[in-house]
Amino acid sequence: MIKKLVRLILKHRVISGFIILALAAGSYFIFRNSDSGETRYVLASVKRGAITTSISGTGQVSASDQIEIKTKASGDVIYIAVRNGQFVGAGAVLVQLDSNTARKAVRDAELNLENAKLALEKLKQSTADLEKIKEDAFNTVSSAFLDLPAVISGAEIIISGNTINFQQSNSGYYQNFIDVYNYGETADLIRRAANDYNSARSEYDRTFLSYQKISRNADNETIVDLLNKTIDASKTISQALKSEQNLLDYLIDYAESKNKPLPSLITTYRSNLQTYTNQVNGHLLDLINIQNTVKNAPLDIASQELAVRQKENALLDARENLEDYFVRAPFAGAVTKINILKGESVSSGTVVANLITSQRIAEISLNEIDVAQVKAGQSANLTFDAIPDLKIQGQVTEIDTVGTVSQGVVSYIVKVIFGASDSRVKPAMTVSADIITQTKDDVLVVPSSAVKFQGNIRYVEVAEGEAGNNRGVLLSEPSRRQNIQTGISNDDLTEIVSGLTEGDIIVARVIQSSGSTPTPAVQNPFFRTPGSGNR
Repeated sequence: MIKKLVRLILKHRVISGFIILALAAGSYFIFRNSDSGETRYVLASVKRGAITTSISGTGQVSASDQIEIKTKASGDVIYIAVRNGQFVGAGAVLVQLDSNTARKAVRDAELNLENAKLALEKLKQSTADLEKIKEDAFNTVSSAFLDLPAVISGAEIIISGNTINFQQSNSGYYQNFIDVYNYGETADLIRRAANDYNSARSEYDRTFLSYQKISRNADNETIVDLLNKTIDASKTISQALKSEQNLLDYLIDYAESKNKPLPSLITTYRSNLQTYTNQVNGHLLDLINIQNTVKNAPLDIASQELAVRQKENALLDARENLEDYFVRAPFAGAVTKINILKGESVSSGTVVANLITSQRIAEISLNEIDVAQVKAGQSANLTFDAIPDLKIQGQVTEIDTVGTVSQGVVSYIVKVIFGASDSRVKPAMTVSADIITQTKDDVLVVPSSAVKFQGNIRYVEVAEGEAGNNRGVLLSEPSRRQNIQTGISNDDLTEIVSGLTEGDIIVARVIQSSGSTPTPAVQNPFFRTPGSGNR
């Protein structure tokens, strides 16, 4: 067979050569494409949608259709609304506890909220007229520039004029007035005064030029910038005046110690400096006050708005606490036993009655971390190992107040009621529950696989200039890191609180070129595997 193949190849040498070349070229291109080293990306767009978090757990269908109704608050029983054997509807009041203290807490919370709202309204009224604040700022700057030109000119004469002795500068006179033994200290004082004046003059000239170019009708940002510049200029002028004051004080003290006559003009200059200093410091105080008003107005409002929200939450908590003094039936059923008497004092968790329901009960075991997120009334999605095609919606009706410890692990039983219409559901069947803990609608969401972590910082890679929801694409330019703030999340989606806008294109996943194997999703420390918490 091999000999025939060889004779055939030799007979058709040209054709065989082309076939071999084609096979070699094909193999080369296949190998080259399979190991090109190019990284491809799965892209996704930031969208608005709904996101839900849930707690997962497993348990069994209860053989009993009876549950215990327990109190959430402590107090004296003042009213029992039912009797043994009475049928009640869902939400009906069974027992009422003395709630005077809780009612007072609600009234106090309402008053605190009203006071916070009034304070916010008053603050908004005092800072609402932004035009007035801008006008006040411009007027304060204008008032300062009524005095600053004379101040800066007077300071210039004191340090560099020739008014004391027309044949030399004032600074030269100061230096010659001191004998040779004190020459060095005098020179330092003169040098410092001259340098501080030059700095003040330069700052003043720049600020005054800006002031001349700006009208009182300029926008807020321009007025605020001028205000800040005027404050800086006033500070440098104040420092220059202080340096000149130090120089003249030294000269006067020296003259007195040596009984040396001193020109009266130096005493006049020192008096002028005191006047200048009072003027500049007065304007500086006014400028800083109006600056604080400009800066703090929005901050004060934001702080008071936060205080209002805190008072609103406190009122909500007080009302929820008040509701705990009314023990209600979680579902329709027949009261089989009343366990308390009127006037009796009960504590939180006391069983006040037993209730029989026509519905079934799933007893789900949760760990201590997960059970802290579960509340009565939350909905739950139930599935059954023995009936894969069956999904039933239930509702959390009771949560153990005392856990069970087994091998160092604390667990709590959460009871979920559900309809008994499907006869295939039998007592003791294994049931899995996804208890919905939180749902948000119309929020920005991204695939959870797109969210990355670096310490406490969360970020995504933004693919600018790309189309969304593409799989296995090459980026036209490198992706850009964007820090984000996230809200709730599950295995599939993560809520974006800030950092992204709707329609932004991000990298959801990286695909390695070798074998096109997707990279593992970045592990989110807030995610838990099914059966252990949020999903």
